[in-house]
Amino acid sequence: TIAPDASAAAAARRLLGLDIGSVLAGAESLPPDGILTESDFVRLAAEGRDPTATTVGECMNSPVITATPSDSIGDAARTMADRNVKKLPVVEPETDGLVGIVTTTDVARYVPVHEFHPEETG
Repeated sequence: TIAPDASAAAAARRLLGLDIGSVLAGAESLPPDGILTESDFVRLAAEGRDPTATTVGECMNSPVITATPSDSIGDAARTMADRNVKKLPVVEPETDGLVGIVTTTDVARYVPVHEFHPEETG
């Protein structure tokens, strides 16, 4: 996680250093205040904003759309498509503990084509 008052530049360094595509914003405990993804940095650059003068809180997505460990990968994929998100944190509802993050790459690896296009299964 990263603090919402940290600079976007600090968040970018964290993503680059850890070779990850997103970071949750907020305290170490969940639920997170927001999520900052690679797409947010593209938007930041396109808007001509200075990442050293912009805070994570100013450019993060909030509220965070989440899934639970009991959701199927198909459920996660539908949530991602319906809510137009590429990163979906998986949170244990009883403890608000982060289990992991499902990405569009994860979905592409595990969801058969017929889950999205039943007409193509012949």
